[in-house]
Amino acid sequence: MRARAGRKVSAFAALLVILLLGASSVVAAPEAEPTEELEELRDAIEARRDRLEAFEKKAGGLFDAIEAVDRAARALRRDASRAAKAAREAERAKRALEREAEELEERMDQTRDTLQRRAVALYKAGEIGPLRWVFGEGSLRDRVSRVQALQLLVDHDDRLIRRYAEQRAQLEEARAGAASAAERRDAARDRLETRSREVEQERRTKRTLLARVRQDRAVERALLNELEAAARELEATLDDLQRAPSQPGPVGQGFASAKGHLEPPVQGAVVRSFGRVVDAEYRTQTFRKGIDFEVALGEPVYAIAGGQVRFADRFRGYGRMVILDHGDGYFSVSGHLDEVGVEVGQAIAAGDPIGSAGETGSLLGPRLYLEIRKGSEALDPAEWLRLVPGL
Repeated sequence: MRARAGRKVSAFAALLVILLLGASSVVAAPEAEPTEELEELRDAIEARRDRLEAFEKKAGGLFDAIEAVDRAARALRRDASRAAKAAREAERAKRALEREAEELEERMDQTRDTLQRRAVALYKAGEIGPLRWVFGEGSLRDRVSRVQALQLLVDHDDRLIRRYAEQRAQLEEARAGAASAAERRDAARDRLETRSREVEQERRTKRTLLARVRQDRAVERALLNELEAAARELEATLDDLQRAPSQPGPVGQGFASAKGHLEPPVQGAVVRSFGRVVDAEYRTQTFRKGIDFEVALGEPVYAIAGGQVRFADRFRGYGRMVILDHGDGYFSVSGHLDEVGVEVGQAIAAGDPIGSAGETGSLLGPRLYLEIRKGSEALDPAEWLRLVPGL
Protein backbone atom coordinates (compact mmCIF):
# COMPACT_ATOMS: atom_id res chain seq x y z
CA MET A 1 0.00 0.00 0.00
CA ARG A 2 2.91 2.29 0.73
CA ALA A 3 4.11 1.66 -2.83
CA ARG A 4 0.75 2.72 -4.13
CA ALA A 5 0.80 5.81 -1.96
CA GLY A 6 4.24 6.52 -3.33
CA ARG A 7 2.84 6.29 -6.82
CA LYS A 8 0.26 8.85 -5.74
CA VAL A 9 2.97 11.24 -4.63
CA SER A 10 4.91 10.57 -7.84
CA ALA A 11 1.82 11.34 -9.86
CA PHE A 12 1.47 14.60 -7.95
CA ALA A 13 5.08 15.51 -8.74
CA ALA A 14 4.61 14.62 -12.37
CA LEU A 15 1.52 16.80 -12.54
CA LEU A 16 3.45 19.78 -11.19
CA VAL A 17 6.31 19.23 -13.64
CA ILE A 18 3.95 19.05 -16.62
CA LEU A 19 2.02 22.13 -15.55
CA LEU A 20 5.26 24.10 -15.21
CA LEU A 21 6.49 23.11 -18.67
CA GLY A 22 5.31 25.17 -21.62
CA ALA A 23 4.74 23.82 -25.12
CA SER A 24 7.80 24.88 -27.11
CA SER A 25 7.93 25.54 -30.85
CA VAL A 26 10.48 23.84 -33.07
CA VAL A 27 11.17 25.38 -36.45
CA ALA A 28 12.09 22.77 -39.04
CA ALA A 29 14.39 23.60 -41.89
CA PRO A 30 12.67 24.10 -45.25
CA GLU A 31 12.83 21.26 -47.69
CA ALA A 32 15.68 21.40 -50.15
CA GLU A 33 14.68 22.43 -53.64
CA PRO A 34 14.97 19.49 -56.06
CA THR A 35 17.80 20.44 -58.38
CA GLU A 36 16.72 18.01 -61.11
CA GLU A 37 13.73 20.24 -61.91
CA LEU A 38 16.11 23.06 -62.76
CA GLU A 39 18.27 21.14 -65.22
CA GLU A 40 16.09 22.18 -68.16
CA LEU A 41 16.34 25.80 -67.05
CA ARG A 42 20.12 25.69 -66.76
CA ASP A 43 20.45 24.06 -70.17
CA ALA A 44 18.15 26.66 -71.73
CA ILE A 45 20.08 29.57 -70.21
CA GLU A 46 23.38 28.09 -71.39
CA ALA A 47 22.04 27.54 -74.93
CA ARG A 48 20.71 31.10 -74.96
CA ARG A 49 24.12 32.48 -74.03
CA ASP A 50 25.91 30.42 -76.70
CA ARG A 51 23.48 31.32 -79.50
CA LEU A 52 23.46 35.00 -78.68
CA GLU A 53 27.25 35.00 -78.80
CA ALA A 54 27.18 33.20 -82.14
CA PHE A 55 24.65 35.70 -83.49
CA GLU A 56 26.78 38.63 -82.39
CA LYS A 57 29.85 37.19 -84.11
CA LYS A 58 28.38 36.46 -87.53
CA ALA A 59 25.34 38.81 -87.67
CA GLY A 60 23.22 35.87 -88.75
CA GLY A 61 21.30 33.01 -87.22
CA LEU A 62 18.63 35.31 -85.85
CA PHE A 63 16.08 32.51 -85.64
CA ASP A 64 18.55 30.41 -83.64
CA ALA A 65 19.07 33.28 -81.22
CA ILE A 66 15.33 33.95 -80.92
CA GLU A 67 14.63 30.26 -80.43
CA ALA A 68 17.18 30.13 -77.62
CA VAL A 69 15.64 33.19 -75.95
CA ASP A 70 12.16 31.68 -76.32
CA ARG A 71 13.33 28.41 -74.82
CA ALA A 72 14.93 30.19 -71.86
CA ALA A 73 11.81 32.29 -71.29
CA ARG A 74 9.60 29.22 -71.48
CA ALA A 75 11.79 27.33 -68.97
CA LEU A 76 11.70 30.35 -66.66
CA ARG A 77 7.90 30.55 -66.91
CA ARG A 78 7.57 26.87 -66.13
CA ASP A 79 9.79 27.23 -63.08
CA ALA A 80 7.80 30.30 -62.04
CA SER A 81 4.63 28.22 -62.38
CA ARG A 82 6.16 25.51 -60.18
CA ALA A 83 7.14 28.15 -57.63
CA ALA A 84 3.64 29.62 -57.60
CA LYS A 85 2.15 26.16 -57.09
CA ALA A 86 4.61 25.41 -54.30
CA ALA A 87 3.74 28.71 -52.61
CA ARG A 88 0.00 27.95 -52.77
CA GLU A 89 0.49 24.43 -51.40
CA ALA A 90 2.74 25.65 -48.60
CA GLU A 91 0.23 28.36 -47.66
CA ARG A 92 -2.58 25.78 -47.53
CA ALA A 93 -0.42 23.48 -45.40
CA LYS A 94 0.48 26.35 -43.08
CA ARG A 95 -3.17 27.31 -42.55
CA ALA A 96 -4.21 23.69 -41.94
CA LEU A 97 -1.41 23.18 -39.40
CA GLU A 98 -2.26 26.44 -37.67
CA ARG A 99 -5.88 25.32 -37.34
CA GLU A 100 -4.66 21.97 -35.99
CA ALA A 101 -2.44 23.78 -33.46
CA GLU A 102 -5.39 25.91 -32.28
CA GLU A 103 -7.53 22.80 -31.76
CA LEU A 104 -4.70 21.06 -29.89
CA GLU A 105 -4.23 24.08 -27.65
CA GLU A 106 -7.93 24.02 -26.76
CA ARG A 107 -7.74 20.31 -25.90
CA MET A 108 -4.56 20.92 -23.91
CA ASP A 109 -6.28 23.68 -21.93
CA GLN A 110 -9.05 21.26 -21.00
CA THR A 111 -6.56 18.57 -19.96
CA ARG A 112 -4.48 21.15 -18.06
CA ASP A 113 -7.54 22.28 -16.09
CA THR A 114 -8.28 18.73 -15.10
CA LEU A 115 -4.65 18.16 -14.08
CA GLN A 116 -4.65 21.34 -12.03
CA ARG A 117 -7.72 20.24 -10.13
CA ARG A 118 -6.11 16.88 -9.43
CA ALA A 119 -2.86 18.55 -8.32
CA VAL A 120 -4.75 20.78 -5.90
CA ALA A 121 -6.63 17.80 -4.48
CA LEU A 122 -3.39 15.85 -4.00
CA TYR A 123 -1.71 18.82 -2.36
CA LYS A 124 -4.54 19.31 0.11
CA ALA A 125 -4.52 15.61 0.97
CA GLY A 126 -0.83 15.77 1.88
CA GLU A 127 1.75 13.02 1.56
CA ILE A 128 0.06 10.65 4.05
CA GLY A 129 -3.49 11.69 3.32
CA PRO A 130 -4.16 8.69 1.05
CA LEU A 131 -2.78 6.33 3.77
CA ARG A 132 -5.11 7.75 6.41
CA TRP A 133 -8.03 7.39 4.06
CA VAL A 134 -7.12 3.77 3.19
CA PHE A 135 -6.56 2.70 6.81
CA GLY A 136 -9.44 4.64 8.25
CA GLU A 137 -12.36 3.14 10.09
CA GLY A 138 -14.26 0.29 8.58
CA SER A 139 -13.98 -3.37 7.83
CA LEU A 140 -11.27 -5.08 5.82
CA ARG A 141 -13.65 -5.16 2.88
CA ASP A 142 -14.10 -1.40 3.14
CA ARG A 143 -10.35 -0.92 3.15
CA VAL A 144 -9.93 -3.15 0.09
CA SER A 145 -12.59 -1.14 -1.71
CA ARG A 146 -10.81 2.10 -0.81
CA VAL A 147 -7.52 0.67 -2.13
CA GLN A 148 -9.21 -0.24 -5.40
CA ALA A 149 -10.74 3.23 -5.65
CA LEU A 150 -7.33 4.79 -5.02
CA GLN A 151 -5.83 2.63 -7.75
CA LEU A 152 -8.46 3.84 -10.17
CA LEU A 153 -7.59 7.44 -9.32
CA VAL A 154 -3.89 6.79 -9.85
CA ASP A 155 -4.58 5.12 -13.21
CA HIS A 156 -6.79 8.06 -14.19
CA ASP A 157 -4.01 10.50 -13.31
CA ASP A 158 -1.53 8.47 -15.32
CA ARG A 159 -3.80 8.66 -18.34
CA LEU A 160 -4.18 12.41 -17.91
CA ILE A 161 -0.41 12.83 -17.78
CA ARG A 162 0.14 10.71 -20.87
CA ARG A 163 -2.63 12.52 -22.73
CA TYR A 164 -1.16 15.89 -21.89
CA ALA A 165 2.31 14.78 -22.99
CA GLU A 166 0.93 13.44 -26.28
CA GLN A 167 -1.02 16.62 -26.93
CA ARG A 168 2.05 18.73 -26.20
CA ALA A 169 4.14 16.66 -28.63
CA GLN A 170 1.45 16.97 -31.28
CA LEU A 171 1.26 20.73 -30.74
CA GLU A 172 5.02 21.07 -31.10
CA GLU A 173 4.87 19.05 -34.29
CA ALA A 174 2.02 21.15 -35.68
CA ARG A 175 3.80 24.41 -34.84
CA ALA A 176 7.02 23.14 -36.37
CA GLY A 177 5.14 22.11 -39.50
CA ALA A 178 3.45 25.50 -39.76
CA ALA A 179 6.79 27.29 -39.37
CA SER A 180 8.39 25.06 -41.99
CA ALA A 181 5.46 25.62 -44.37
CA ALA A 182 5.80 29.38 -43.90
CA GLU A 183 9.49 29.18 -44.80
CA ARG A 184 8.71 27.11 -47.89
CA ARG A 185 6.00 29.57 -48.90
CA ASP A 186 8.30 32.57 -48.52
CA ALA A 187 11.10 30.85 -50.43
CA ALA A 188 8.70 29.91 -53.24
CA ARG A 189 7.36 33.46 -53.43
CA ASP A 190 10.90 34.83 -53.63
CA ARG A 191 11.66 32.37 -56.42
CA LEU A 192 8.49 33.33 -58.26
CA GLU A 193 9.41 37.00 -58.06
CA THR A 194 12.93 36.29 -59.29
CA ARG A 195 11.74 34.14 -62.19
CA SER A 196 9.16 36.74 -63.20
CA ARG A 197 11.89 39.37 -63.43
CA GLU A 198 14.04 36.99 -65.45
CA VAL A 199 11.19 36.25 -67.88
CA GLU A 200 10.77 39.97 -68.46
CA GLN A 201 14.52 40.25 -69.03
CA GLU A 202 14.31 37.55 -71.72
CA ARG A 203 11.50 39.48 -73.41
CA ARG A 204 13.65 42.62 -73.35
CA THR A 205 16.49 40.62 -74.87
CA LYS A 206 14.20 39.48 -77.67
CA ARG A 207 12.98 43.02 -78.28
CA THR A 208 16.61 44.17 -78.47
CA LEU A 209 17.35 41.51 -81.09
CA LEU A 210 14.37 42.58 -83.17
CA ALA A 211 15.25 46.25 -82.79
CA ARG A 212 18.62 45.45 -84.30
CA VAL A 213 16.82 44.12 -87.36
CA ARG A 214 15.16 47.49 -87.87
CA GLN A 215 18.48 49.30 -87.53
CA ASP A 216 20.79 47.07 -89.54
CA ARG A 217 20.05 46.37 -93.20
CA ALA A 218 22.43 43.41 -93.30
CA VAL A 219 20.62 41.77 -90.40
CA GLU A 220 17.28 42.62 -92.02
CA ARG A 221 18.30 40.87 -95.23
CA ALA A 222 19.52 37.90 -93.21
CA LEU A 223 16.16 37.74 -91.45
CA LEU A 224 14.30 37.82 -94.76
CA ASN A 225 16.42 34.94 -96.01
CA GLU A 226 15.74 32.99 -92.84
CA LEU A 227 11.99 33.62 -93.13
CA GLU A 228 11.97 32.37 -96.71
CA ALA A 229 14.06 29.34 -95.78
CA ALA A 230 11.71 28.49 -92.91
CA ALA A 231 8.69 28.77 -95.22
CA ARG A 232 10.34 26.45 -97.76
CA GLU A 233 11.19 23.97 -95.02
CA LEU A 234 7.58 23.96 -93.85
CA GLU A 235 6.36 23.37 -97.39
CA ALA A 236 8.77 20.47 -97.76
CA THR A 237 7.56 19.00 -94.47
CA LEU A 238 3.93 19.26 -95.56
CA ASP A 239 4.75 17.64 -98.92
CA ASP A 240 6.46 14.77 -97.09
CA LEU A 241 3.47 14.33 -94.79
CA GLN A 242 1.10 14.27 -97.75
CA ARG A 243 3.09 11.57 -99.50
CA ALA A 244 3.67 9.52 -96.35
CA PRO A 245 0.78 7.35 -95.18
CA SER A 246 -0.86 8.50 -91.96
CA GLN A 247 -0.52 6.35 -88.89
CA PRO A 248 -3.28 3.84 -88.15
CA GLY A 249 -6.29 5.57 -86.66
CA PRO A 250 -9.14 7.85 -87.66
CA VAL A 251 -8.47 10.79 -89.95
CA GLY A 252 -10.90 13.66 -90.48
CA GLN A 253 -13.45 13.57 -93.29
CA GLY A 254 -15.55 16.13 -95.09
CA PHE A 255 -13.17 19.03 -94.50
CA ALA A 256 -13.97 20.62 -97.86
CA SER A 257 -17.69 20.77 -97.10
CA ALA A 258 -16.99 22.75 -93.92
CA LYS A 259 -15.55 25.75 -95.78
CA GLY A 260 -16.72 28.96 -94.19
CA HIS A 261 -18.11 27.16 -91.15
CA LEU A 262 -15.00 26.14 -89.19
CA GLU A 263 -14.66 27.54 -85.70
CA PRO A 264 -11.49 29.63 -85.25
CA PRO A 265 -8.74 28.12 -83.08
CA VAL A 266 -8.82 31.13 -80.72
CA GLN A 267 -11.14 34.10 -80.18
CA GLY A 268 -8.55 36.81 -80.86
CA ALA A 269 -8.56 39.24 -83.75
CA VAL A 270 -6.77 38.48 -87.03
CA VAL A 271 -3.84 40.91 -87.02
CA ARG A 272 -1.97 39.70 -90.12
CA SER A 273 -3.75 38.50 -93.22
CA PHE A 274 -3.10 35.93 -95.92
CA GLY A 275 -1.42 36.99 -99.17
CA ARG A 276 1.29 39.33 -100.32
CA VAL A 277 2.07 41.95 -97.69
CA VAL A 278 4.66 44.58 -97.01
CA ASP A 279 5.87 44.52 -93.43
CA ALA A 280 6.29 48.18 -92.47
CA GLU A 281 8.15 47.28 -89.29
CA TYR A 282 10.77 45.11 -90.97
CA ARG A 283 10.56 46.76 -94.44
CA THR A 284 10.21 43.41 -96.15
CA GLN A 285 7.77 42.09 -98.76
CA THR A 286 6.60 38.54 -98.38
CA PHE A 287 3.74 36.28 -99.35
CA ARG A 288 2.09 35.12 -96.19
CA LYS A 289 0.60 31.65 -96.48
CA GLY A 290 -1.32 31.90 -93.24
CA ILE A 291 -2.82 34.37 -90.81
CA ASP A 292 -1.87 35.63 -87.36
CA PHE A 293 -4.29 35.84 -84.44
CA GLU A 294 -3.68 38.15 -81.51
CA VAL A 295 -3.68 36.01 -78.38
CA ALA A 296 -2.96 36.08 -74.67
CA LEU A 297 0.01 34.09 -73.49
CA GLY A 298 -1.18 30.66 -72.35
CA GLU A 299 -4.61 30.94 -74.01
CA PRO A 300 -5.97 27.52 -75.12
CA VAL A 301 -5.69 26.72 -78.85
CA TYR A 302 -8.29 24.40 -80.39
CA ALA A 303 -8.40 22.20 -83.48
CA ILE A 304 -10.41 23.81 -86.28
CA ALA A 305 -11.55 20.38 -87.48
CA GLY A 306 -11.15 16.72 -86.68
CA GLY A 307 -8.08 14.87 -87.86
CA GLN A 308 -4.84 13.23 -86.84
CA VAL A 309 -1.72 14.82 -85.38
CA ARG A 310 1.15 14.47 -87.86
CA PHE A 311 3.64 16.86 -86.27
CA ALA A 312 3.94 18.19 -82.69
CA ASP A 313 7.28 19.76 -81.89
CA ARG A 314 9.44 22.84 -82.34
CA PHE A 315 9.90 24.00 -85.95
CA ARG A 316 12.48 26.54 -87.01
CA GLY A 317 10.87 29.93 -87.64
CA TYR A 318 7.45 28.88 -86.29
CA GLY A 319 8.30 27.96 -82.72
CA ARG A 320 6.37 25.11 -81.17
CA MET A 321 3.98 23.86 -83.82
CA VAL A 322 1.21 21.31 -84.47
CA ILE A 323 0.21 19.96 -87.90
CA LEU A 324 -3.15 18.22 -88.21
CA ASP A 325 -4.10 15.95 -91.11
CA HIS A 326 -7.80 16.50 -91.85
CA GLY A 327 -8.00 13.94 -94.62
CA ASP A 328 -8.39 14.31 -98.40
CA GLY A 329 -5.05 16.15 -98.56
CA TYR A 330 -6.06 18.97 -96.18
CA PHE A 331 -3.73 20.06 -93.38
CA SER A 332 -3.76 22.83 -90.79
CA VAL A 333 -0.65 24.31 -89.17
CA SER A 334 -0.70 26.04 -85.77
CA GLY A 335 2.52 27.84 -84.86
CA HIS A 336 4.09 29.99 -82.11
CA LEU A 337 2.57 27.77 -79.41
CA ASP A 338 3.85 27.99 -75.87
CA GLU A 339 2.91 24.40 -75.02
CA VAL A 340 2.02 21.47 -77.25
CA GLY A 341 -0.72 19.34 -75.75
CA VAL A 342 -0.97 16.50 -78.28
CA GLU A 343 1.20 13.70 -79.64
CA VAL A 344 1.91 12.46 -83.14
CA GLY A 345 -0.67 9.88 -84.22
CA GLN A 346 -3.30 11.13 -81.81
CA ALA A 347 -6.86 11.42 -83.13
CA ILE A 348 -8.35 14.88 -82.62
CA ALA A 349 -11.96 16.05 -82.83
CA ALA A 350 -13.01 19.54 -83.88
CA GLY A 351 -12.71 21.86 -80.90
CA ASP A 352 -10.27 19.68 -78.98
CA PRO A 353 -7.43 21.61 -77.31
CA ILE A 354 -4.07 21.06 -79.02
CA GLY A 355 -1.90 23.37 -76.92
CA SER A 356 -1.59 26.88 -75.55
CA ALA A 357 -0.79 30.13 -77.32
CA GLY A 358 2.63 31.71 -76.96
CA GLU A 359 5.33 33.64 -78.75
CA THR A 360 7.87 30.94 -79.59
CA GLY A 361 9.44 31.85 -82.92
CA SER A 362 7.29 34.98 -83.15
CA LEU A 363 8.78 38.34 -84.08
CA LEU A 364 5.79 40.30 -82.79
CA GLY A 365 5.03 38.94 -79.35
CA PRO A 366 2.23 36.49 -78.51
CA ARG A 367 0.61 35.29 -81.74
CA LEU A 368 -1.07 32.21 -83.16
CA TYR A 369 -0.05 31.45 -86.73
CA LEU A 370 -2.58 29.38 -88.68
CA GLU A 371 -2.11 27.88 -92.11
CA ILE A 372 -4.50 25.69 -94.13
CA ARG A 373 -3.19 23.58 -97.00
CA LYS A 374 -4.66 21.48 -99.76
CA GLY A 375 -1.69 19.51 -100.95
CA SER A 376 1.01 22.07 -101.78
CA GLU A 377 -1.53 24.88 -102.20
CA ALA A 378 -1.83 27.40 -99.38
CA LEU A 379 -5.46 28.43 -98.73
CA ASP A 380 -6.68 31.62 -97.11
CA PRO A 381 -7.89 30.56 -93.63
CA ALA A 382 -10.24 33.56 -93.50
CA GLU A 383 -12.34 31.91 -96.22
CA TRP A 384 -12.66 28.73 -94.18
CA LEU A 385 -13.23 30.07 -90.69
CA ARG A 386 -16.39 31.49 -89.19
CA LEU A 387 -14.79 34.71 -88.07
CA VAL A 388 -16.71 37.28 -86.05
CA PRO A 389 -16.78 40.68 -87.80
CA GLY A 390 -14.35 43.04 -86.14
CA LEU A 391 -12.20 40.21 -84.83
